Amino acid sequence: MFTKMNPNVMISLKKALYLLVFGFAYVPYAGYQYGHETGYYDFFAWWGIIVFFVFLPIIDHLVGKDPANPSDAQVEKMSQQKWYALLTLAVVPIQAITLIYGAYIFSTTENFSLIGQIGWILSCGIVSAILAINVGHELIHKNSRLETWAGGLLYASVCYGGFKVEHVRGHHVQVSTPADASSARYGQSLYKFLPHAYWHNFLNAWKLESKRLKGKPLQVRNELIWLYGISFSILIAFSVAFGWKGAVFFLGVSWMSFTVLEIINYVEHYGLHRRKLENGKYERTTAAHSWNSNYLVTNMGLFHLQRHSDHHAFPKRRYQVLRHFDESPQLPTGYAGMLLLALVPPLWFKVMNPRVEAYYQGEEWQLSNDQFIEAGKTHVAI
Repeated sequence: MFTKMNPNVMISLKKALYLLVFGFAYVPYAGYQYGHETGYYDFFAWWGIIVFFVFLPIIDHLVGKDPANPSDAQVEKMSQQKWYALLTLAVVPIQAITLIYGAYIFSTTENFSLIGQIGWILSCGIVSAILAINVGHELIHKNSRLETWAGGLLYASVCYGGFKVEHVRGHHVQVSTPADASSARYGQSLYKFLPHAYWHNFLNAWKLESKRLKGKPLQVRNELIWLYGISFSILIAFSVAFGWKGAVFFLGVSWMSFTVLEIINYVEHYGLHRRKLENGKYERTTAAHSWNSNYLVTNMGLFHLQRHSDHHAFPKRRYQVLRHFDESPQLPTGYAGMLLLALVPPLWFKVMNPRVEAYYQGEEWQLSNDQFIEAGKTHVAI
């Protein structure tokens, strides 16, 4: 639909289209209102799941891909415009309101059966994945202390504060190498990947913070203590305000949110490796080490997260100036469709393995498990 639009017009239009993220925040409220109007509360409790995993992939394919890449001059100009940073910071109070509203409905309504309660938690969880996880990711990469702490607060709101430390100081350093638990191996199923990612990323965050504090992590300067302390405080506050249902809601939404994060990590780096050089080091991270997707609508709602190749090549680059490169590995659809595909390993392997194999044509040794044996210990789980 927009593929032939003048790129400069599209860049101007996108300045307003990024407001779509606030539309996602409205989804739980809309779902409950639809349930109230129709009487189908349990069905519309799943409204967030339906919107994200049914409607969004269809809309992505109808609207098509983003034709616009900013020029060097536009990158310099747009990087200085405060509008884009204000949008991301505005998500912090929106996330708080969304969580409180979700907990209130979950704890007070008698209209949900167990199926409806599960749907409500998962729907609010996918919204928090978009608001807290996605926008938090944008913020923690910035130099501004206000932005990095805003990102940390967003992650704390879904019990995943360690990501602030591990992602920047761990994942971006070790991406597409055996040392990175967030880089999925060729032939590794999602269900083998997830437990490994949960545990090792949590541990690595503490190791990195301990290293920063010179082996003395139990001190006030340890930001993990603050971030997990905030999460615990939210849990207590929700328990006091909304009872045991408030605690169940908060923990359930948090689990859904950080699980979506790790599934997206699985999608973003599946099977891609940085080559090991003769000196024992790995080649520099480039746009070739992440899967890219350029579907317009999802990119607007996710602040260009799907232009992940450029993000890894230039981690400090703000979302509005991230670029698409045709030579980067390309996903066949947007993140919503890929997330669903990842849930069914046989289908995932059928779609993605040929793409990985084509990318390493002539270097098939890159697909061997030997690539992932480091210090005598394999990190591969197939």
